[in-house]
Amino acid sequence: MTSNTPDLISMLRKMILIREFDELAIKLRTGGKIYGAVHPCVGQEAMAVGVCANLTNADRVTSTHRGHGHCIAKGADIKRMMAELFGRVDGYCKGRGGSMHIADFAVGMLGANGIVGGGLPLATGAALAAQLEGKGNIAVCFFGDGAVAEGEFHEALNISSVWKLPIVFVCENNQYAANNPVGVQHRVTDVAVHANSYGMPGSTIDGNDVLAVREAARAAVDRARRGEGPFLLEGKTYRWYGHTVRNTQPPETRPAAEIAEWKARDPIARLAADLIARRLLSESDLGGLHRQVEADLQEAVAFAVNSPFPDPKDILVDMFAASA
Repeated sequence: MTSNTPDLISMLRKMILIREFDELAIKLRTGGKIYGAVHPCVGQEAMAVGVCANLTNADRVTSTHRGHGHCIAKGADIKRMMAELFGRVDGYCKGRGGSMHIADFAVGMLGANGIVGGGLPLATGAALAAQLEGKGNIAVCFFGDGAVAEGEFHEALNISSVWKLPIVFVCENNQYAANNPVGVQHRVTDVAVHANSYGMPGSTIDGNDVLAVREAARAAVDRARRGEGPFLLEGKTYRWYGHTVRNTQPPETRPAAEIAEWKARDPIARLAADLIARRLLSESDLGGLHRQVEADLQEAVAFAVNSPFPDPKDILVDMFAASA
């Protein structure tokens, strides 16, 4: 399927924004400007952008601890995201949740999740709600290869198949669960193979090719909208950095040659080169996109810094349901 130039440029810009947001988050975290865990998705941008290109605000998405890319691809406000990282009241969770708990129901982002596999049952429930609403909306669940070892993965796939729910399970197989190689944690390293066990279709794609991701996701999303049930989509991808950003970073345990090989398959560089080769984008245009993203991020940081910290007296606000 062909795409018009504005759509392709928009996808490229979103991938650049996701990468630069996370690169900036790394600098802010290591510089002591923000606190808490930060799990960068640098290198994995094509999965979030390619899948979410097929969704509307009414479609609901669940994310992971590595969720900045999903939030941005789904349309979340980077100003409020940045304010949340800074722990300020104008953040999505009023500065209380941090990186791993950003949610924006207005755009269908049900939230990142600090629990491995935690989004699987939530997305399944969202798919059931969509089925009962009968408006043709769907749910999408992003998760990593590490979550496949959790019981929620198998439970969610099973009940989704039994009830023929409108959901697309998207595995971002970045080859490592924290520091554990996928081949150490799983006998079956192609996650999509598990689809057969639950009577649903599945496929494995190049998760660093945003156009391939978009087209594969489109078929799965359209199928779900038609009421034909769930789909398991696996994208082989790779994160450029370690599992998380800490005050003192642990030594890199992955082979240097492996990291270099995956960096050579950079999803942003691949799409940019393709657009330039087809004369849909110039080098000058590409530079303009980077400058625009940089300006947007500086504006987001300024918004965050100018937002107040939460008032300690409000510590119990939103902690408990209102009494009847």
